[in-house]
Amino acid sequence: MLYLGYFILAFAGLQFLVALINYLFRPGLKTEYSKEEELVSILIPARNEENNIAQLLNDLLRQNYKNYEILVYDDLSSDNTPQIVGQYSQIDKRIQLISGRELPAGWLGKNHACHVLSSLSKGSYLLFLDADVRVDTFLLSKLVYFTRNKALKLVSVFPVQEMRSKGEWMSVPLMNYILLSLLALPLVRLSRFSSISAANGQCMFFEAQTYQRLKPHEIVKNNKVEDIQIARLYKKRRLKIACLASVREISCRMYRDLDEAIQGFSKNVLAFFGNSFILACLFWFINSFGWVALLPLGFYWVLAWFLLQLFIQLLVALTSHQKLGSYFLFALHRQFMLIRIIIRAETNRIRKETIWKGRIIS
Repeated sequence: MLYLGYFILAFAGLQFLVALINYLFRPGLKTEYSKEEELVSILIPARNEENNIAQLLNDLLRQNYKNYEILVYDDLSSDNTPQIVGQYSQIDKRIQLISGRELPAGWLGKNHACHVLSSLSKGSYLLFLDADVRVDTFLLSKLVYFTRNKALKLVSVFPVQEMRSKGEWMSVPLMNYILLSLLALPLVRLSRFSSISAANGQCMFFEAQTYQRLKPHEIVKNNKVEDIQIARLYKKRRLKIACLASVREISCRMYRDLDEAIQGFSKNVLAFFGNSFILACLFWFINSFGWVALLPLGFYWVLAWFLLQLFIQLLVALTSHQKLGSYFLFALHRQFMLIRIIIRAETNRIRKETIWKGRIIS
């Protein structure tokens, strides 16, 4: 029992160290921006995004970087998404609406949409964006500058998450909590190990020549965590990548309530743990009840564990640009939401019934 307590405290110490590294060495996107305007293809897969797509297009039309095209793939939407994009294409000829077709066998919807968009693009860089993100005026120029300055082939960004309801605060910060306490993101760029990889499909910026040679979305066409798999593919090919957390130039309100968040996170939460349900449960148990194993070691060991957990959460909140009051108010709720999401993910995997946007993606 004593050795278990030592292990749990050491694990908490490691999480603290990782969270501290992510806070101290977060690169972000510098204020410098590119003045060499090579063509950037902005590629947006959209399925039933009538509530989001206009806001994103308005943001993109305000970019200070002017040499770009916008291709939106309407993935058989049943709402007004194609009509909205069509109206914008009449306003600005840089915007094109691509009408989707029936999903080919063996493909997942988003992967197929991204692959089709890439095949129609003309840019020297490819920026894949989810339709529900918001971007500021300098995102394109800063991405081009950062990618060129660091000689990267792929840059992926975790947006700042916007939360407006109790259910969102009880669930959405879990993604950054897991990521920023388990993976030192500077190592994604500096390490050559493919296992040290991270990416977020909400924002992925590729050097086009390499992308068109590899066609990564085709390689991972039936994988529901395609972003992480593409990052690993690039590192296996010895291609330099980077992953940035909570960059202020891009934000997103991922989900509108708790049920939607549980459904969404259950698609990919196990991927953070090598698709292992057991490891995911162990992570939850150690971070929720690890203090129990420290009781035989005495009060100060238990206190040390609680302090480490407090500072881990603080560092994650600061790195993620979250409001500290709301973040800590729902910290305990999130621990119970995490195990609920993990169980939901494993149940969906066993039953092969993970559904997203009207499609089974298991």
